[in-house]
Amino acid sequence: MRAICLNFQVHQPFRFRRYRFFDIGNDHYYYDDYSNETILRKVADHSYLPANKILLDLIKKNKNAFKVSFSISGIALEQFELYAPEVLDSFIELAETGQVEFLAGPYAHSLVALKSHDLFKKQVEKHAALIRKYFGQDPKVFSNTEKIYSDEIGGLVADMGYKAMLTEGPKHVLGWKSPNYVYCSAANPRLKLLMRNFQMSDDLSFRFSNQAWSEYPLTPEKFVGWLNADTKDEVVNLFMDYGTLGEHQPDATGILKFLEELPAAVAKYSDLKFATPSEVAELFQPISLVSVPYPISWSNEERDLSIWLGNELQQEAFDKLYKLEPRMHNVDDAALIKDWEYLQVCNHFYYMNTKFFSDGDPLRTYNPFESPYEAFINYMNVLSDFELRLNSFVPESKVEKEIAALNKLLIEKEEKLRKYELELKSLQASTVKKNKAKKPDATKPKKAATKSTKKD
Repeated sequence: MRAICLNFQVHQPFRFRRYRFFDIGNDHYYYDDYSNETILRKVADHSYLPANKILLDLIKKNKNAFKVSFSISGIALEQFELYAPEVLDSFIELAETGQVEFLAGPYAHSLVALKSHDLFKKQVEKHAALIRKYFGQDPKVFSNTEKIYSDEIGGLVADMGYKAMLTEGPKHVLGWKSPNYVYCSAANPRLKLLMRNFQMSDDLSFRFSNQAWSEYPLTPEKFVGWLNADTKDEVVNLFMDYGTLGEHQPDATGILKFLEELPAAVAKYSDLKFATPSEVAELFQPISLVSVPYPISWSNEERDLSIWLGNELQQEAFDKLYKLEPRMHNVDDAALIKDWEYLQVCNHFYYMNTKFFSDGDPLRTYNPFESPYEAFINYMNVLSDFELRLNSFVPESKVEKEIAALNKLLIEKEEKLRKYELELKSLQASTVKKNKAKKPDATKPKKAATKSTKKD
């Protein structure tokens, strides 16, 4: 048997509003609600909803022959609940078919695996719990943020009990070997690795609508012909951003029609079968160990981390953020914890990237900043305010402890003043009521005074 493994990444960040220097310490709400809702609704209407409908129809039409998997971030699921509950319902309907697998990953779609093993595990556990809650599945396969992988991360994922992990299949890692086989981690051979065929995945993600491309237009029959090029291949892993279907590649390009016709072309012109990542891990044995000492990802030509951590701005923001991590262990305030999660989303560091003007990445469409420097300043302003709030819960220095104690005393006194004001108003109201009750009613006529007279 030969297999096609389709995986789509679904993620949208909570974008920050323009947060000025003078907002620090005065305004603790960081988010651009209008942009977040507008962008999600746009992507949902153009991509998520129509693509989910097509996938559901394909599953029903092809019964057990068509299968697909999703890597949906916890942040995206939160946005679905807030702005587009019908999208969440459509994913739940897909899950109920039994032909769709949902993978585990970091809840906040963060780069936390590069900084904190403990926090990484907590985010993964939180995300897995959300998958169980919504889709009734206990994830067995792992997909890290933007398919980031290294030997160290692979060891962590294997220790958490996952049997397989999705990642990129770059040439500088595989060399002459093909990504169209199952491999295993050098850190822990029990962890199977499904490596992305970046050539064919990017043909759909980036080149599909390019009329200057030598293979334009791409038809399902032509694509299946490429899949059949080497009949010794065991599995072709096609991993893409879900926005490819209808948003990055608009419906007018024919991408949704391509998706509709692909399963029939696969069945007619090849012996390939669609399989979920769990099924691939069960069906095929690894042909070789893969050693990845330095992290790889599926982004940019270098397939490294430079799109998020390639310049000094990004590194400074990243280091300052996770410097706060030990103190966050002592925080139980729900609002602060939620902001902490949203601060970790990898998109914030992407916006500081000095390469995005020339990399052709469609994600730049949703970059709310005009320059990486503006993105950096905005993020650091938000982080500065967040740190002030954190200091009130977990002071770091003696001075901060004194300030926190004074702030606490001030808050307590303000609370007492508020109570006294309420009591005073209540007493005043009571006094007015009593005075009204004692005062004679002016509307009633007064009785005439009478004198007793004595007749002579």
